[in-house]
Amino acid sequence: MKDDKQKNLHPHDADTGSAADVEAVMKKFDRESNVRVWTGKPKFAVSLILAGFSVFCIYVTLFANMLEQARMMSFIGLVLIMGYLIYPIRKTHVRENTLPWYDILLMVLGAGAFFYYAANAHSILNMRLAVRMRDIKYTLIGIVGILALIELCRRCVGLPILFVAGFFILYTFAATNYNNPVPRVVSEIFYGENGIMSTPVNVCSKYIVVFIIFGAFLERSGVSAFFINLANAITGRFAGGPAKVAVISSALCGMVSGSSVGNTVTTGSMTIPMMKKTGYRAEFAGAVEAAASTGGQIMPPIMGAAAFLMADYLGVPYSNIIVKAILPAVLYFMGIFIAVHLEAKRLNLRGIPKEELPRMVTLVKDTYLLLPLIVLIYLVCSNTRTMQFSAAVSILVAILVGIVGNVLAYFRGERKGSFAAVALGKDGGFTARSVMDSLEAGGRSCVTVAVACGVAGIICGCITLTGLASKMIAAVVAVSGSSSLLALLLTMVCCIILGMGLPTTATYCIMASTCAPILIQMGIPKIAAHFFVFYFGIVADITPPVALAAYAGAAIAKAKPMQTGVTATRLAIGAFIIPFVFAYSPSLLLIDTVWYEVILLSITAAIGIFGVASGLSGYLYRDMNLIERIITMAGGLMLIIPGIATDLGGIALVGAVFAWQYFFSRRKAAA
Repeated sequence: MKDDKQKNLHPHDADTGSAADVEAVMKKFDRESNVRVWTGKPKFAVSLILAGFSVFCIYVTLFANMLEQARMMSFIGLVLIMGYLIYPIRKTHVRENTLPWYDILLMVLGAGAFFYYAANAHSILNMRLAVRMRDIKYTLIGIVGILALIELCRRCVGLPILFVAGFFILYTFAATNYNNPVPRVVSEIFYGENGIMSTPVNVCSKYIVVFIIFGAFLERSGVSAFFINLANAITGRFAGGPAKVAVISSALCGMVSGSSVGNTVTTGSMTIPMMKKTGYRAEFAGAVEAAASTGGQIMPPIMGAAAFLMADYLGVPYSNIIVKAILPAVLYFMGIFIAVHLEAKRLNLRGIPKEELPRMVTLVKDTYLLLPLIVLIYLVCSNTRTMQFSAAVSILVAILVGIVGNVLAYFRGERKGSFAAVALGKDGGFTARSVMDSLEAGGRSCVTVAVACGVAGIICGCITLTGLASKMIAAVVAVSGSSSLLALLLTMVCCIILGMGLPTTATYCIMASTCAPILIQMGIPKIAAHFFVFYFGIVADITPPVALAAYAGAAIAKAKPMQTGVTATRLAIGAFIIPFVFAYSPSLLLIDTVWYEVILLSITAAIGIFGVASGLSGYLYRDMNLIERIITMAGGLMLIIPGIATDLGGIALVGAVFAWQYFFSRRKAAA
């Protein structure tokens, strides 16, 4: 009987989407999933290039003493080489081991333009702008580099960001008071410090890339499986246990991956089949995983790549961003957890039988897997070393942990053979191939982020050259008047629309350059304004009509993509509310506050999220009618708005419905 139950919970159940189903959906909606097919020796060569890029980034981060401009341009040049090796001109142009001549030409000319700058950085920087503008050679080199970057962006990121960039470029040409504006615009975008080489690419090449590589190593050390088992041991036996496992494991795994889609596929392949077998609807199962996985980008210590950009924009240590992100992240996952629990109660779902769950005593033996994360958190939060150095050291610790896992497997009798053979990864475990795969995966994952950062730099250069940011601030202030709420709502809509077609990093870069200054002008604290645009750039991954994380969950659950996205948006309602809380009450971000104010705000916000989540779920102790749902959601929203009057009113409304539901449920049970 036990074997039958375990068989039913197998992740490759016939009622669950396979890896091929997920890949098909991702290729339909996600350009990053449309890649060339390499096999045999060509595949090995491409793998070496990707792994070599990762090694180069780690070396430059730790040891190289290069000019900043040379470092950034070399970085983008290498990204172009990898990008054109990975992404074809169209998804229909995918033939095994084929690289067309025009792609070779684009790759050589595009990368060559950036390498030329890197090799001649000193002389170019010493050259006056007017002299460089008169030399057509520099203009042509800049145009070639910009066009090659834009074409690669079209292939791996998509058209939405190019439409945005195109708008800003056209506006720049129209607003520039030059007879021949092309040399000036190219000089600012390609050669200037406010263009491609601005903050996004600088932070990406210095910090983000090393943390992406660290995440790849950590995933292959076995920590993701450990997190899933830990979540099973903690909540698996309770009502609707698999869904609660999905929430906790996705929050933990999200700290590692920093990718909502990657997190959905990794943990969802295990949790979604279990949720469906427990009794959850397919759309709900996929939505739970998508909403929880999206929250991984706001869960410290390794948040989305945009968090590193935020630290640089704000000029604060990354450890400060981590600390300030904790409370909002906890409230976000609390909202999803409450919705999952109420759905389980409404459907009267059971948990996983205790005998089928991993034992906590067994998991204690594997806590050594957390050592890389512990080292990283200590080094980052102590500010004793730079972020990139901390990540590089943590990569070495992750490799050491993999070897330790092999040794422990030998002494536990889990693998047979000589000690040396098992320690080197014979018959499974962490091997030299694991190191190679981690380096390759890290390099591959960097391409899209780096390209998005490069195009975001083009947009930043246009904004700086035209002074558009100040004009936008004046326009929004004129439209919204003195209403900061209207400015926040407009910013929210802009973030979600942009985020539907852009990676989180690019969305944040654009919004940090355009909308965040507007919010600051309206009186919102600087760090709260940046957190606001950061949050709403992330939730676009689950907001229809383009909700990549929700579509990945739907593919695994064999559910309708659009309905899954709508359900995920409802489950992640906290992400739409919490940013307004810290915009009006920055104490949630630990800004200018004391401990008792933080505790009070956290309690009222938690009750408020409970009220909104239960109202949207339509269930407490029994099904709620429309009036009860409206009252509960209204009370929840009042609690989220800071103030004694709104807090008391919200508690009264939520408490009244709660008591009403409890009384009648007990009365019905007694009858």
